[in-house]
Amino acid sequence: MTDTATWVELGGVAAGAGGLGYAKVRAPRVYWSLVGLPVTWGRFTWTYRDTMEVCGLTVRPSGFRAFVKRNLARGEVRPVAPKVRRVFPTSTGLRVVLRLPAGLEPADIAASSERLRHAWGVRSVTVAETKPGYVELRMTGYDVLARVTMPRKAQPRDLIVPVALREDGSVFERDYRRVPHALTLGANQSGKSMYQRNLVKGLAKLSVGLVGIDCKRGVEHGRYAPRLSALATTADTAGKLIDALVTEMEDRFDLLSLYGVSDLWELPVEVRPVPLVVLIDEVAELFLVTSKKDEPARDRTVMQLVRLGQMARAIGIYLEVCGQRFGSDLGKGATALRAQLTGRVVHRVNDKQTAEMGLGDIAPDAVMAVTAIAPDRPGVAVAGDTSGGWSRIRTPETTPDEAAAVCREFAHLTPDPAFLAPFRPVSRAVPPMPAAPPLVVPQQAP
Repeated sequence: MTDTATWVELGGVAAGAGGLGYAKVRAPRVYWSLVGLPVTWGRFTWTYRDTMEVCGLTVRPSGFRAFVKRNLARGEVRPVAPKVRRVFPTSTGLRVVLRLPAGLEPADIAASSERLRHAWGVRSVTVAETKPGYVELRMTGYDVLARVTMPRKAQPRDLIVPVALREDGSVFERDYRRVPHALTLGANQSGKSMYQRNLVKGLAKLSVGLVGIDCKRGVEHGRYAPRLSALATTADTAGKLIDALVTEMEDRFDLLSLYGVSDLWELPVEVRPVPLVVLIDEVAELFLVTSKKDEPARDRTVMQLVRLGQMARAIGIYLEVCGQRFGSDLGKGATALRAQLTGRVVHRVNDKQTAEMGLGDIAPDAVMAVTAIAPDRPGVAVAGDTSGGWSRIRTPETTPDEAAAVCREFAHLTPDPAFLAPFRPVSRAVPPMPAAPPLVVPQQAP
């Protein structure tokens, strides 16, 4: 009987260990809650002061503090580390609020994030300033970006579209009211198109007009035709469409002036024009020309785009620009346009110069993070903004058919402004695939 009980106990232990091993691979969120969180919390608690001291994140105590410690408390005078104000767990990691002593700044903590990550055995450590003198350490316990699943509560609303997941488990949102224009870069097969599909899926559910510019004969945006208010598939048509958008911009400014307001959202609802999001795929096609006679038209198109980037935010026209490369080598006006695109998302690129084009002017520290993206992880990107902050993100896998199905489902929300009538897309029937020829098996000679 005793032997049987022993074997039962050993079997239970083995089953539990096997279950934890399975959960670590297939259900990392469960494994983190059961094992990773208590282990990491304990390691952080017991090694915090020593880790901060070794990483150089301490300062000399004040003279009064040293005097009290040495003469009254009869204790050892040690350097002062940031004071832990609050520790709270999350489903993906651990968050710690620190009060910085005089002499330390958030940049000091951020510069040591890699050393802190290894010291506490977590996947990543990011630093965010919450208010003057306070920072939040956001520790991620496992690779959140390995399999991306968006939270159910992440739904598009008020020109805010959740499109990806950050490495700390939070949702990356595209907020057009806060960041009106954005640039997305990435090499072939890097996940750039997947990012745009997730964006279109979210925008299709909102009361906005979508304008597509796809000079690859519409192979990307053509499938979204039921939800597009306008579509340009050649450089010539794109130039005319951009001219029409600039004319509409001027008319909307006249409307703002008439009502004595400075923003579209201050207008009465009954006269407020519908906001428009202009989706530009492979922006380099608008800059490249094959002959010198095409240069004046190209220069005009680029100039009009720059005008939209400079002024269109106030009247509810937003630019979403995508491409593989985007810099001064494209020609006149490229740098001026890029300066207006405050939101940046850069996927895997083929050279460091492209990463610098996308992030070097707003978040220089993020350039090396882009060059480290592995080729076998499509959809992983680095998102930055003009504040200098950046984070790794990954978009969930979305097929073209899924994005097209959402566009068909919400086609009734498509606005039909009169000025876009000449550019209205025509939904084309997909031709049937040709039947495969019959397989002929050669007869063997008798």
